[in-house]
Amino acid sequence: MGAKVAEPHRTVWAIDGDGCFQMTNQELATCVINDIPIKVAIINNSSLGMVRQWQTLFYNERYSNTDLHTSHNSVRIPDFVKLADAYGCAGLRVEQPGDVDAAIQQALAINDRPVVIDFVVQRDAMVWPMVPAGVSNDKILIARGGAPLWERED
Repeated sequence: MGAKVAEPHRTVWAIDGDGCFQMTNQELATCVINDIPIKVAIINNSSLGMVRQWQTLFYNERYSNTDLHTSHNSVRIPDFVKLADAYGCAGLRVEQPGDVDAAIQQALAINDRPVVIDFVVQRDAMVWPMVPAGVSNDKILIARGGAPLWERED
């Protein structure tokens, strides 16, 4: 919100996981009330994705309390498209990789209210780059087992 208010002529995207968005989605009301037309991309893997990623990579896939159970009998809980609509925003959902570009173009064409895109991804989708626990930022991982270019021995 602050970035859009500071730079009203620029397009501002907030990129969020579904778990995090459930803790902050009420801010859509602030955006609507104050005419702050941000774009929100939700990376929805029906779990606390970063925690699950750590459990996958560093804790031998011992999963604990990361499943949000947000998909039940083909019903999304919550339905972020309906939630966006309830707040007065535009809501879109993308479930196929081939639909990503069209949804982004549709979002970019809407400038009179906030836009929320629910990008549904697989439960085991991971976010890169990342820094493992207990190491400095120069130990960044670019993919599972992948070190940055400056650390590779090619």
